[in-house]
Amino acid sequence: MDVRTIRDSCRTGTTGEITRVLKAVIFDFDGVISDSEPCHFAAANEVLKDFGAQISKEEYYAEYLGFTDYELFEAVRDKSKADYKDVSIDRLVEKKAAAFEKLIKQIDHLIDGVPELIEQLKNNKIKVAINSGACLADIKIMLAGSSIEKSFDVIVSADDVERGKPDPQGYLMAIEKLNVVFDSMIQAGQCVVIEDSRWGIISAKKAGMKVIAVTNSYPADELNEADLVVDSVRQLKIGDLQKLCSA
Repeated sequence: MDVRTIRDSCRTGTTGEITRVLKAVIFDFDGVISDSEPCHFAAANEVLKDFGAQISKEEYYAEYLGFTDYELFEAVRDKSKADYKDVSIDRLVEKKAAAFEKLIKQIDHLIDGVPELIEQLKNNKIKVAINSGACLADIKIMLAGSSIEKSFDVIVSADDVERGKPDPQGYLMAIEKLNVVFDSMIQAGQCVVIEDSRWGIISAKKAGMKVIAVTNSYPADELNEADLVVDSVRQLKIGDLQKLCSA
């Protein structure tokens, strides 16, 4: 099923009208659930240094944060003319994942307030999903042993999509997966997304969803395309999400 077909099926029910009742909340992962972006940045540079390339922190947050690992290594190669020799992009992604695992295990990375919000959602029978540009292996490493390890109904990772954010493919796929798992007809207008970057906001808006942005990675003035901007997920209550969805 292509993106347009998924989007159209999500936006309209059998009557052609959307009943805007909150059915699902879809979380970005890095920068929303886990404070892991510094580790992703460091791990990427750990791999790139073997090929005489590096990216600055400013470059990473300005240009690459919304990219999948595959897209990042391709973009750095094209921009800096880095010579990866005979090493494939897949192998670079594997090396980056290994470096990332070592780094992430050294810090307490779960963002404050996330477990409590997820508990509220589960108690209210709201479906909970992840749409992330990270590889599934990285996501599983970060969730392992945490209180929310088994909380997510579906996960869409970089391994599932052909195009990363700001393309809407990942968010549309999350709805499609939820509808398959639960034999339901959740529509885009019944979902709220929580994001931390402009790329993610654009992605969710293109998919037809309401978006809450958290200022964990960027200041509020760079997230003004969201429907609501907050400094912490601790500020969010289930009623806030329900009101936003019905607006």
